[in-house]
Order: sequence, then C-alpha cells, then structure tokens
Amino acid sequence: MIDSNEGSSTLRNPGKEPIRQFVIYAEHKVGWLNDFVSMLKEEDIHILALSVSDTTDTAVIRLITNCPKDLARFLKGQSISFTERLILAVELDDTSSLFKVTQSLLRAEINIHYIYSFMHQPNGRPVLAMAMEDEDIAEDVLRSHQVRILTQDDLSR
Repeated sequence: MIDSNEGSSTLRNPGKEPIRQFVIYAEHKVGWLNDFVSMLKEEDIHILALSVSDTTDTAVIRLITNCPKDLARFLKGQSISFTERLILAVELDDTSSLFKVTQSLLRAEINIHYIYSFMHQPNGRPVLAMAMEDEDIAEDVLRSHQVRILTQDDLSR
C-alpha cells in the first residue's frame, strides 16, 4: 500500500504524478457495483480503467480514476477499505505494440502480475494498466524500447 500523502512526482519523472490504482474488496451483493459507480458519479470522480474479478467470498475491484486523491478521501469517508499501488499505464501504437511490450519485459525477466485495459484513451490509442514485480525497472526497460508510459497528468487532461 502506498501513502496517500506521498509526493506528487517520481524520481524518474519529476513533476509527473504516477498512476495510482485502487483495490477494493467488495461484498457479493447484487447492485453493489452500480451503487458504487453512482456514488462516484455524484462526486464527479470518473473511472478511467476498471477490472472486476470474482472470488469465493468477495469481488476484487481494481480501478483508476481521474482524481485519485479525491477517491481516497471518498473511500475513507464511506468506510470502504481499500489498498493502493502504483501501476504503469502503457500506450500502444498498434497491434504489434503489445508484443514489443511483452517481449521487452520478458528479456528483462520482469514478471507481469496482471493487465487490464483503460476505458479512457487520452490520445485515441489503446492504453493498458500493468502491474509487475518491479515497476521502476519495467518503466526503464519499456522507455528504452520507445514505449510511451502515461502519467496521471496525461489521464486528467
């Protein structure tokens, strides 16, 4: 989990806010996701990427929004437990870009934990949310292969 009070830049991208993913473990209840999305809409918090996985006891909801600090405050105010982590958002140029991404990470021996796509495409190109065992090294590797890594600033425009 990351600290919500941490600075708004990374060492690699000074002045660029990294992308924060929120993970919520929600109860299995018909309409929970609809109610949650409705509450976010009322708070003017927009979901940019979403993944929902079902487990035996709960639903695992991973999401990225336009206003991560507002979402953290909202979740705390609603007593909804959550965790946060930094992820990479990778912009794809074309269909062969995914192979370039996976091949670059394989050569660097970086394991990909999961991937899901963004609903919001800031430049009209596909964007993937990627969680890996070492995002810092992965970012260096992908940038060295001319893969564009987006920041929160890119998503909030």
